[in-house]
Amino acid sequence: MIARTTTAATGRIHSWDLSTGVDGPGTRFVLFVSGCPLRCLYCANPDTWHMRDGKETTVDEVMAEIEKYRAFITTAGGGVTVTGGEPLLQPAFTGGILRRCKEAGLHTSLDTSGFLGARASDELLSDTDLVLLDIKSFDVTAYRKLTGGRLAPTLSFATRLDRLGVPVWIRYVLVPGWTDDPEAVEGLAEFVAELDSVERVDVLPFHKLGAAKYEALGIPFPLRDTPVPAPELTERVRTQFRAHGVAAY
Repeated sequence: MIARTTTAATGRIHSWDLSTGVDGPGTRFVLFVSGCPLRCLYCANPDTWHMRDGKETTVDEVMAEIEKYRAFITTAGGGVTVTGGEPLLQPAFTGGILRRCKEAGLHTSLDTSGFLGARASDELLSDTDLVLLDIKSFDVTAYRKLTGGRLAPTLSFATRLDRLGVPVWIRYVLVPGWTDDPEAVEGLAEFVAELDSVERVDVLPFHKLGAAKYEALGIPFPLRDTPVPAPELTERVRTQFRAHGVAAY
């Protein structure tokens, strides 16, 4: 049995929100932590990139805020999702929140790219009811160009989650000209189909809702001229996953 310890860890957060249907099951309290090691070209939240821009807070303060909405989110079959930014850039803080939520009987979700998956201890993952794992691309070269990072750590994290039996929802952002290559999608579908812990794949059409944030920050939006995917393309990619027995939405 894993020993539980109280943590007084502090961290930096960007904001929090309530959402339904996109950040795990039910209505959820979604905490956006600050800081991310990747620079995804389609990122909708460039204002979360730098930890220094976040508000310093404690696990206790976050839990006090969550407690205000406990009745609402539990009645709606939801819970708490820690996202970002990249939550595993602040593993002690993220782990403290997940542990306290778990102790409070709240469903917990961790939304991560998996790039820093090695920072997630087994204890942190034991306090996580669901991992929302963002796999940006299954093509090594495309992944590097799209994110500035490496694909291997994410795939390693995915297999580790499977070994530990942690439920996973894969998130795959569909960007025309970047992540729609049939061969790459097929490779990811084959990989995911071998992981018993994966419950579903959410194919998320690329959007430009974050464009105004780039303008406000004085940063060029790299994919400003990239079209959003047509419904037919989105359905083709979902069908590729389904062909391997994977639930895709």
